[in-house]
Amino acid sequence: MLQARVIRLDEQAHEHAHGHHQLVMSLEGRAEFEVSGRGGEVCRMRACLVPGEAAHQFAGMGDNRMLILDLDECDTPSEDLELLHRLFERPRYPALDVDFLHLLSYAGAELERYGSDSILARSLGGVLLRALHLRLFGEQRRHPHGLMDLQRLDAYIACNLSRRISVAELAGQMCLSPSHFHALFKDSVGLTPHQYLLKARLDHAARLLRESNMPLVRIAEECGFSSQSALTTAMRRYMGLTPKRLRAA
Repeated sequence: MLQARVIRLDEQAHEHAHGHHQLVMSLEGRAEFEVSGRGGEVCRMRACLVPGEAAHQFAGMGDNRMLILDLDECDTPSEDLELLHRLFERPRYPALDVDFLHLLSYAGAELERYGSDSILARSLGGVLLRALHLRLFGEQRRHPHGLMDLQRLDAYIACNLSRRISVAELAGQMCLSPSHFHALFKDSVGLTPHQYLLKARLDHAARLLRESNMPLVRIAEECGFSSQSALTTAMRRYMGLTPKRLRAA
């Protein structure tokens, strides 16, 4: 069984468990989840995989539109069971690349227009599920030195987040030319280096907004944004809310 729907999650916190797996993705806005004790958020750049029977809490944050896939292993073809078992082995909050977001936006528009067509809903849901599976477990291209050393890059980014970081700098950390690094990074991670840097800046800004009383202008500086308005614009576009609304929530 695969069902797809577009709904708004209420701001009031809910807690429950159900027998089917669930994939939650944001078309607009964000929501906070805690699945089997593991917290995270659903926004335009991150989804949530809820394994069947897992107790979870969730609440929408302001205006939001979520595309939710409900997946029951009953009547699931045997060739698809392995896919479900791998995806829902444990709670996950996978990052979503730009190409996947284009697919998600298309699926959301079609469901909002023709959501009563069960065949279309199942087909779109299956495409999203398979695309996410390939991103998490599909074969990655390798270069002579192995896969991209993201741990090393993340450490470098974290130490230099408050300033502009060029692709050439990151390429230098991997001893690659900028053009080779850019192509390899996109193949390995699913994001361009610029998209990955923006995600790191926004993730850090969101943590500071939730966990500190630091002024917004100072947060923007520490996260490498040129101004408070630049932070606000990026957060509204990619997370669906402003820094002030995130802090208030």
